[in-house]
Amino acid sequence: MWGRKGFASGHVEELWGLATHPSRAQFVTCGQDRLVHLWSSESHQPLWSRTIEDPARSAGFHPSGSVLAVGTVTGRWVLLDTDTHDLVAIHTDGSEQISVVSFSPDGAYLAVGSHDNLVYVYTVDQGGRKVSRLGKCSGHSSFITHLDWAQDSSCFVTNSGDYEILYWDPTTCKQITSAEAVRNVQWASATCVLGFAVFGIWSEGADGTDINAVARSHDSKLLASADDFGKVHLFSYPCCQPRALSHKYGGHSSHVTNVAFLWDDSVALTTGGKDTSVLQWRVV
Repeated sequence: MWGRKGFASGHVEELWGLATHPSRAQFVTCGQDRLVHLWSSESHQPLWSRTIEDPARSAGFHPSGSVLAVGTVTGRWVLLDTDTHDLVAIHTDGSEQISVVSFSPDGAYLAVGSHDNLVYVYTVDQGGRKVSRLGKCSGHSSFITHLDWAQDSSCFVTNSGDYEILYWDPTTCKQITSAEAVRNVQWASATCVLGFAVFGIWSEGADGTDINAVARSHDSKLLASADDFGKVHLFSYPCCQPRALSHKYGGHSSHVTNVAFLWDDSVALTTGGKDTSVLQWRVV
Protein backbone atom coordinates (compact mmCIF):
# COMPACT_ATOMS: atom_id res chain seq x y z
CA MET A 1 0.00 0.00 0.00
CA TRP A 2 1.23 3.50 -0.81
CA GLY A 3 0.65 6.88 0.75
CA ARG A 4 1.22 10.08 -1.21
CA LYS A 5 2.20 13.64 -0.47
CA GLY A 6 2.49 16.53 -2.90
CA PHE A 7 5.27 19.07 -3.28
CA ALA A 8 5.27 22.84 -3.23
CA SER A 9 4.46 24.28 -6.63
CA GLY A 10 7.57 24.53 -8.74
CA HIS A 11 6.60 24.31 -12.41
CA VAL A 12 4.07 26.23 -14.47
CA GLU A 13 4.16 24.31 -17.76
CA GLU A 14 4.14 20.68 -18.83
CA LEU A 15 6.55 18.56 -16.81
CA TRP A 16 8.44 15.51 -18.12
CA GLY A 17 12.01 15.45 -16.79
CA LEU A 18 12.70 13.54 -13.53
CA ALA A 19 15.89 12.03 -12.08
CA THR A 20 16.80 10.90 -8.57
CA HIS A 21 20.16 11.53 -6.89
CA PRO A 22 22.32 8.37 -6.63
CA SER A 23 23.04 8.72 -2.89
CA ARG A 24 20.85 11.44 -1.34
CA ALA A 25 17.15 12.08 -0.70
CA GLN A 26 17.13 14.54 -3.59
CA PHE A 27 15.76 14.62 -7.11
CA VAL A 28 15.57 16.89 -10.13
CA THR A 29 12.60 17.96 -12.24
CA CYS A 30 12.60 19.97 -15.46
CA GLY A 31 9.93 20.99 -17.93
CA GLN A 32 8.55 23.15 -20.70
CA ASP A 33 8.90 26.26 -18.52
CA ARG A 34 12.73 25.97 -18.91
CA LEU A 35 13.08 25.56 -15.15
CA VAL A 36 15.35 22.99 -13.50
CA HIS A 37 14.67 22.34 -9.80
CA LEU A 38 16.77 20.26 -7.40
CA TRP A 39 14.38 19.14 -4.62
CA SER A 40 14.74 17.71 -1.14
CA SER A 41 12.29 14.83 -0.76
CA GLU A 42 12.36 15.42 3.00
CA SER A 43 11.47 19.13 3.12
CA HIS A 44 9.45 19.06 -0.16
CA GLN A 45 11.19 22.30 -1.10
CA PRO A 46 13.63 23.10 -3.91
CA LEU A 47 17.28 23.32 -2.82
CA TRP A 48 17.98 25.41 -5.91
CA SER A 49 16.37 26.39 -9.19
CA ARG A 50 17.83 27.42 -12.50
CA THR A 51 16.40 28.66 -15.79
CA ILE A 52 17.96 27.27 -18.98
CA GLU A 53 17.62 28.56 -22.54
CA ASP A 54 15.25 25.91 -23.91
CA PRO A 55 12.26 23.90 -22.70
CA ALA A 56 13.59 20.80 -20.93
CA ARG A 57 12.54 17.20 -21.48
CA SER A 58 14.92 14.80 -19.70
CA ALA A 59 17.52 14.62 -16.93
CA GLY A 60 20.14 12.23 -15.54
CA PHE A 61 22.70 12.28 -12.72
CA HIS A 62 26.33 11.22 -13.03
CA PRO A 63 26.94 8.29 -10.60
CA SER A 64 28.93 10.64 -8.36
CA GLY A 65 25.88 12.89 -8.03
CA SER A 66 28.03 15.95 -8.64
CA VAL A 67 26.93 16.59 -12.24
CA LEU A 68 23.51 16.62 -13.86
CA ALA A 69 22.70 16.32 -17.57
CA VAL A 70 19.52 18.01 -18.84
CA GLY A 71 18.13 17.40 -22.33
CA THR A 72 15.94 19.93 -24.12
CA VAL A 73 13.45 19.92 -27.00
CA THR A 74 15.87 21.66 -29.40
CA GLY A 75 18.69 19.11 -29.52
CA ARG A 76 20.70 21.09 -26.99
CA TRP A 77 21.69 19.52 -23.69
CA VAL A 78 23.56 20.96 -20.73
CA LEU A 79 25.70 19.79 -17.83
CA LEU A 80 25.09 21.44 -14.45
CA ASP A 81 27.09 21.28 -11.20
CA THR A 82 24.62 19.96 -8.60
CA ASP A 83 26.22 21.80 -5.69
CA THR A 84 26.65 25.24 -7.24
CA HIS A 85 24.03 24.80 -10.03
CA ASP A 86 26.57 26.44 -12.33
CA LEU A 87 26.63 25.61 -16.02
CA VAL A 88 29.47 23.16 -16.76
CA ALA A 89 28.97 22.69 -20.50
CA ILE A 90 26.51 23.03 -23.38
CA HIS A 91 26.31 20.54 -26.26
CA THR A 92 24.04 20.09 -29.27
CA ASP A 93 23.16 16.84 -31.04
CA GLY A 94 20.82 17.34 -33.96
CA SER A 95 17.82 19.65 -33.77
CA GLU A 96 15.20 17.31 -32.30
CA GLN A 97 14.02 16.67 -28.75
CA ILE A 98 16.45 14.90 -26.40
CA SER A 99 14.18 12.31 -24.79
CA VAL A 100 16.75 10.62 -22.54
CA VAL A 101 20.18 11.45 -21.07
CA SER A 102 21.80 8.61 -19.14
CA PHE A 103 25.27 8.12 -17.64
CA SER A 104 26.64 4.58 -17.48
CA PRO A 105 26.87 3.05 -13.97
CA ASP A 106 30.68 3.32 -14.01
CA GLY A 107 30.48 6.98 -15.04
CA ALA A 108 32.60 6.41 -18.15
CA TYR A 109 29.91 7.05 -20.77
CA LEU A 110 26.93 9.28 -21.41
CA ALA A 111 24.17 8.21 -23.81
CA VAL A 112 21.96 10.91 -25.33
CA GLY A 113 18.79 9.61 -27.01
CA SER A 114 17.17 11.90 -29.57
CA HIS A 115 13.96 12.19 -31.58
CA ASP A 116 16.17 12.12 -34.68
CA ASN A 117 16.31 8.30 -34.16
CA LEU A 118 19.96 8.38 -33.01
CA VAL A 119 21.74 7.78 -29.70
CA TYR A 120 24.85 9.91 -29.28
CA VAL A 121 27.53 8.35 -27.06
CA TYR A 122 30.12 10.39 -25.14
CA THR A 123 33.13 9.39 -23.10
CA VAL A 124 33.16 11.03 -19.68
CA ASP A 125 36.04 12.34 -17.56
CA GLN A 126 36.57 14.53 -14.49
CA GLY A 127 33.54 13.20 -12.65
CA GLY A 128 31.18 14.12 -15.45
CA ARG A 129 32.55 17.61 -16.08
CA LYS A 130 34.29 16.76 -19.34
CA VAL A 131 32.66 14.80 -22.16
CA SER A 132 33.84 13.96 -25.68
CA ARG A 133 31.65 12.53 -28.39
CA LEU A 134 32.63 8.95 -29.20
CA GLY A 135 30.07 8.28 -31.92
CA LYS A 136 26.39 7.76 -32.64
CA CYS A 137 24.20 4.67 -32.68
CA SER A 138 22.17 4.39 -35.88
CA GLY A 139 19.61 1.63 -36.38
CA HIS A 140 16.26 2.74 -35.00
CA SER A 141 13.61 3.74 -37.54
CA SER A 142 11.77 5.97 -35.07
CA PHE A 143 12.57 8.34 -32.20
CA ILE A 144 14.32 7.11 -29.04
CA THR A 145 12.02 6.92 -26.00
CA HIS A 146 13.82 5.03 -23.20
CA LEU A 147 17.29 3.68 -22.37
CA ASP A 148 18.84 1.38 -19.76
CA TRP A 149 22.47 0.51 -19.05
CA ALA A 150 23.89 -2.87 -18.10
CA GLN A 151 25.10 -3.05 -14.51
CA ASP A 152 28.69 -3.47 -15.72
CA SER A 153 28.32 -0.67 -18.34
CA SER A 154 29.16 -3.13 -21.13
CA CYS A 155 26.06 -2.35 -23.18
CA PHE A 156 22.76 -0.50 -23.18
CA VAL A 157 19.26 -1.14 -24.49
CA THR A 158 16.87 1.33 -26.15
CA ASN A 159 13.16 1.57 -26.98
CA SER A 160 11.80 3.65 -29.85
CA GLY A 161 8.54 5.18 -30.97
CA ASP A 162 7.76 2.24 -33.26
CA TYR A 163 8.20 -0.24 -30.37
CA GLU A 164 11.65 -1.56 -31.28
CA ILE A 165 14.05 -2.96 -28.69
CA LEU A 166 17.70 -2.65 -29.73
CA TYR A 167 20.97 -3.36 -27.88
CA TRP A 168 24.22 -1.41 -28.28
CA ASP A 169 27.94 -1.62 -27.54
CA PRO A 170 29.01 1.83 -26.25
CA THR A 171 32.67 1.30 -27.14
CA THR A 172 31.90 0.93 -30.85
CA CYS A 173 28.38 2.46 -31.08
CA LYS A 174 27.38 -0.66 -33.00
CA GLN A 175 24.17 -2.62 -32.58
CA ILE A 176 24.43 -5.97 -30.79
CA THR A 177 22.41 -8.37 -32.91
CA SER A 178 23.17 -11.59 -31.04
CA ALA A 179 20.43 -12.50 -28.57
CA GLU A 180 22.88 -14.80 -26.82
CA ALA A 181 25.20 -11.87 -26.08
CA VAL A 182 22.57 -10.03 -24.03
CA ARG A 183 20.57 -12.96 -22.66
CA ASN A 184 22.13 -12.91 -19.18
CA VAL A 185 22.88 -9.21 -18.83
CA GLN A 186 22.10 -7.71 -15.42
CA TRP A 187 20.53 -4.29 -15.95
CA ALA A 188 21.31 -1.35 -13.68
CA SER A 189 17.80 0.04 -14.16
CA ALA A 190 14.48 -0.79 -15.80
CA THR A 191 13.07 2.35 -17.39
CA CYS A 192 12.35 0.82 -20.81
CA VAL A 193 8.61 0.22 -21.17
CA LEU A 194 9.24 -2.64 -23.61
CA GLY A 195 11.12 -5.77 -22.61
CA PHE A 196 10.72 -9.26 -21.17
CA ALA A 197 10.98 -8.16 -17.52
CA VAL A 198 8.22 -5.53 -17.92
CA PHE A 199 5.96 -7.40 -20.34
CA GLY A 200 3.15 -7.71 -17.80
CA ILE A 201 2.57 -3.96 -17.38
CA TRP A 202 0.56 -3.86 -20.61
CA SER A 203 -3.17 -4.50 -20.36
CA GLU A 204 -5.05 -6.27 -23.12
CA GLY A 205 -5.67 -3.96 -26.07
CA ALA A 206 -3.38 -1.25 -24.69
CA ASP A 207 -1.91 1.26 -27.10
CA GLY A 208 1.87 1.49 -27.10
CA THR A 209 1.69 5.10 -25.94
CA ASP A 210 -0.59 4.43 -22.93
CA ILE A 211 2.37 3.97 -20.55
CA ASN A 212 4.81 6.88 -20.45
CA ALA A 213 7.39 5.57 -17.99
CA VAL A 214 8.38 2.69 -15.72
CA ALA A 215 10.93 2.38 -12.93
CA ARG A 216 12.28 -0.56 -10.97
CA SER A 217 13.17 -0.19 -7.32
CA HIS A 218 16.88 -0.50 -6.59
CA ASP A 219 16.33 -3.73 -4.64
CA SER A 220 14.66 -5.15 -7.79
CA LYS A 221 11.45 -6.08 -5.93
CA LEU A 222 9.00 -3.48 -7.25
CA LEU A 223 8.11 -1.93 -10.60
CA ALA A 224 6.08 1.26 -10.93
CA SER A 225 4.47 2.53 -14.12
CA ALA A 226 3.06 5.94 -15.09
CA ASP A 227 0.18 6.03 -17.57
CA ASP A 228 -1.78 8.44 -19.74
CA PHE A 229 -4.88 8.19 -17.56
CA GLY A 230 -3.57 9.83 -14.39
CA LYS A 231 -2.75 6.52 -12.70
CA VAL A 232 0.36 5.02 -11.10
CA HIS A 233 0.56 1.20 -11.02
CA LEU A 234 2.72 -0.88 -8.70
CA PHE A 235 3.81 -4.39 -9.73
CA SER A 236 6.13 -7.05 -8.41
CA TYR A 237 9.40 -7.26 -10.36
CA PRO A 238 10.14 -8.95 -12.66
CA CYS A 239 6.77 -8.45 -14.32
CA CYS A 240 6.81 -11.16 -16.98
CA GLN A 241 3.28 -12.57 -16.90
CA PRO A 242 0.73 -11.18 -19.36
CA ARG A 243 -1.59 -8.57 -17.78
CA ALA A 244 0.03 -8.90 -14.37
CA LEU A 245 -1.90 -7.87 -11.28
CA SER A 246 -1.07 -4.43 -9.89
CA HIS A 247 -2.08 -1.94 -7.26
CA LYS A 248 -3.46 1.20 -8.94
CA TYR A 249 -3.26 4.69 -7.44
CA GLY A 250 -4.73 8.02 -8.46
CA GLY A 251 -3.57 11.51 -7.61
CA HIS A 252 -2.59 13.25 -10.81
CA SER A 253 -5.28 15.10 -12.72
CA SER A 254 -3.73 14.42 -16.13
CA HIS A 255 -1.26 12.05 -17.77
CA VAL A 256 1.57 10.86 -15.51
CA THR A 257 4.77 11.57 -17.40
CA ASN A 258 7.55 10.00 -15.33
CA VAL A 259 8.32 7.84 -12.29
CA ALA A 260 11.49 7.11 -10.30
CA PHE A 261 12.53 5.61 -6.96
CA LEU A 262 14.81 7.40 -4.51
CA TRP A 263 18.24 5.83 -4.05
CA ASP A 264 17.15 3.93 -0.91
CA ASP A 265 13.71 2.93 -2.27
CA SER A 266 12.02 4.71 0.63
CA VAL A 267 9.70 6.56 -1.74
CA ALA A 268 8.81 6.78 -5.41
CA LEU A 269 8.21 10.04 -7.23
CA THR A 270 5.89 10.80 -10.11
CA THR A 271 5.44 13.86 -12.32
CA GLY A 272 2.22 15.05 -13.87
CA GLY A 273 2.20 16.53 -17.35
CA LYS A 274 -0.42 19.21 -17.55
CA ASP A 275 -1.02 19.36 -13.80
CA THR A 276 2.73 20.19 -13.46
CA SER A 277 2.83 18.48 -10.07
CA VAL A 278 5.27 16.18 -8.29
CA LEU A 279 3.88 13.49 -6.00
CA GLN A 280 5.84 11.44 -3.50
CA TRP A 281 4.65 7.90 -2.77
CA ARG A 282 5.72 6.03 0.36
CA VAL A 283 5.19 2.34 1.15
CA VAL A 284 3.07 2.15 4.31
